[in-house]
Amino acid sequence: MTGAIGTSTARVDGIAKVTGTARYAYEHPFTDPVYLYPVQATIARGKVDTFHASAAEEVDGVLAVLSPWNGPRLADISDPELTLLQGPEVRFRGQVIGAVIATSPEIARHAQSLIEIGYAEQEHDTVLRTDHPDRYPEDDPQTIGDDVDQALSEAEIVIDQRYSTPEEHNTPMEPHTSVARWDAEEQHLTLTTATQGPHSVVDTLAPLLGLEPQQLRVVSPHVGGGFGSKAAPHAHDVLAALGAMAVPGRSVKYAITRQQGFVFVGYRSPTQQRLRLGARADGTLTAIDHESFSQVSPVGSFSESASSISASMYAADARRLVHHLVPLDVPPPHWMRAPGEAPGMFALEVAMDELAVAAGVDPVELRIRNDPPRDPATGNRWTSRRLVDCLREGARQFGWQDRDPRPGVRRDGEWLVGTGMASATYPHTMMPGTKATIRHEGGGRYTVRTGAADIGTGAWTTLTLISADALGISPDRVTMEIGDSSLPTATVAGGSSGTSSWGSAIVAAAEMFRRQHGEDPDAEAQTTGGVAEDPLAEGYTAASFGAHFVEVRVHPGTGEVRVPRMRGVFSIGRVINPRTVRSQLLGGMVMGVSMALHERSVRDPRFGHVVTQDLASYHVPVHADIEDMDASWLDDSDELATPMGSRGAGEIGIVGSAAAIANAVHHATGLRLRDLPLTPAALLGD
Repeated sequence: MTGAIGTSTARVDGIAKVTGTARYAYEHPFTDPVYLYPVQATIARGKVDTFHASAAEEVDGVLAVLSPWNGPRLADISDPELTLLQGPEVRFRGQVIGAVIATSPEIARHAQSLIEIGYAEQEHDTVLRTDHPDRYPEDDPQTIGDDVDQALSEAEIVIDQRYSTPEEHNTPMEPHTSVARWDAEEQHLTLTTATQGPHSVVDTLAPLLGLEPQQLRVVSPHVGGGFGSKAAPHAHDVLAALGAMAVPGRSVKYAITRQQGFVFVGYRSPTQQRLRLGARADGTLTAIDHESFSQVSPVGSFSESASSISASMYAADARRLVHHLVPLDVPPPHWMRAPGEAPGMFALEVAMDELAVAAGVDPVELRIRNDPPRDPATGNRWTSRRLVDCLREGARQFGWQDRDPRPGVRRDGEWLVGTGMASATYPHTMMPGTKATIRHEGGGRYTVRTGAADIGTGAWTTLTLISADALGISPDRVTMEIGDSSLPTATVAGGSSGTSSWGSAIVAAAEMFRRQHGEDPDAEAQTTGGVAEDPLAEGYTAASFGAHFVEVRVHPGTGEVRVPRMRGVFSIGRVINPRTVRSQLLGGMVMGVSMALHERSVRDPRFGHVVTQDLASYHVPVHADIEDMDASWLDDSDELATPMGSRGAGEIGIVGSAAAIANAVHHATGLRLRDLPLTPAALLGD
């Protein structure tokens, strides 16, 4: 081993990115490019009655106009989200119901505006309600241990409150883009797209389009952020492919607008949650009852299961978890950083702070008292659970021991000052199925190939370090090739599983390479290997943990909230590259600030669309909102989780961070806000 893992290493793709030579999906050189612009429904539910496109077709430069009646037929229509232009049904406002292909993007957009559409409109419903008559349980309630209702009735302290989180949208700097080219003679489609998993796009779209996997190549070497929204193909990918089949031999380019990014590429569902905690007088939990509600679309199956976070986080002899789905006439929700865990942890950690106040116990001590020695959901042993160490180290770094627990008593000039904290966790996930090819190029230099995706997280660099360590060479002797479905199969960059899955495959391939070719391989010696199944030993649960500590300042006259100081301490196993891991953790914490104070998509129930469709009205933090923030981690290695000893770090930074801010706001003001975002109006009682 070279010791490459654990060294702070600059991004191998950094120079290409800062000089603008790193090509993103829309920027590749294409022959004979043409441009697509979609036609979107202006009703939330009903059918397209008429589609008059003659005026658009007569515009100079228009090559094709696609409609529900003339669009290329799909071979598989089992996925309603991706079943485009196959019929007149409209399931949500903004749904793609047509497209114009032209020689310039301006011509395509103008021609689209000339199309006259008539509808048979139906009544719609886009409001999430816990009493919705069509709500249903996603699964049967999960009960663990003793009877929850009896435990709550016997508890000395009961916290029974409702919490909510709003609809939120992924807003990556690089918009979702697709460029498709159909070679009719070769019967082959090339799709250059911004995706978190080239092979997952092939697996999904090839059967949809009636193609064999080898007839579809997906290219995605650089991705400008995804946060989950690019983890699966969406309508724009299908639309580009259909457009390419309509004009064979031309490269059909489609970059969605920022406004369209608030429609058909996924978002975090709003949640309504009720949490009941039963405890003894000293704050020791006896019961956890977590019920959540989220919305689901008629054209999607993803659900934001917020209550699942309470299965394993704290010790309690009785617990019940139930998640309700409410079907509405809305676009399909999808992954957004830490789906389920981020909104669920907000409710759980605010409720834990309320329990700490009710029991008169320090919030850090309360969590330590309720730390479970085994996974409460399964009875499994932990591969490593160092939450208590994170709590104590975070408290030390933050200076928590000097905290006056009384709310609303500290001031700095006009500002009320408060501190708060919350725990964090995210499950360890290793997706089997990734393969890697290792080739010796001669002279001790190697090329490592796998179809992984770097979504801005530093995968190019991390996988280079893992490869160097596995091969016993220095990182400068490794050339990584990723981001292409023509490379060996790789799983998606999602669920904090990328490094664990891809790295494990590279280590396995390197071990196979040495067995086959020895320590002095010939030039061009090559091996392909991988991990067929999750190596996690039976009877173990693996997860990452952390603790957030926050100081806030609240202006009593304006309701403005500032976060001048924030610390996060995490247990994430062995850190592969400290430089990029720190960026990931801080990025999650910044999203936590955004979740707590800024983000909220406002859907107009009259028409069914989101009205906050740009970064002027959908607020996210700017530089001035982020002050003294730092993230650190414990010296740790978890070989039971992965052969590198690492666990995922991509999402844990956001989990619990919004709750820590809400708890600090309570400490500053004495006001307990249970609905995100924490707005000035809520703090002023308006």
